[in-house]
Amino acid sequence: MEDRGPAGRATGDRTWRGSARLAVCCALGFGGLTLGVDWDAGSLTPVRALLWVTLSAAILSMLLPARVTAGPGWLAVRGPLRRRTVRTDSLVSVGQYGDVAAHLVLRDTLGNRLELDPAVLYANPLLWHELDTGVRRSLERGTLRRGTEVLARLGHEIDDTNARAVLEASGLG
Repeated sequence: MEDRGPAGRATGDRTWRGSARLAVCCALGFGGLTLGVDWDAGSLTPVRALLWVTLSAAILSMLLPARVTAGPGWLAVRGPLRRRTVRTDSLVSVGQYGDVAAHLVLRDTLGNRLELDPAVLYANPLLWHELDTGVRRSLERGTLRRGTEVLARLGHEIDDTNARAVLEASGLG
């Protein structure tokens, strides 16, 4: 079930299910292989089985991607332990950190903060649209003071990626 924000309409990450399925398969594969090897070696005990199950659960929690949803004026990222939400129509700053594993950090006027993988926005134009609409409102209200260049660059990259995908799908690229 998708998260619902203040207005009730939500847009979610359409690639999340596939990524979550892959994380579950990897964790189950690891658990099954380790239990099977231990069983075959004759060294499987209840304590060792608990160890392998615990390690499989830890692998699942590390590989499970955060679930990103957005609606009019808000963006939420739900991880395994907590959910963070920012008001995109009252952002104060946006920063992009890291090169290889870059992530966006959004802060709003209420003091809320969340981190987001920009790849989610590349893969989900509707999420980008919700964020971009909120950013425009923040600019109109004068609350967004830092990070406009980061968002402009990100917007151009997302638009270029989507235009290339459309051209390739139509056989023109």
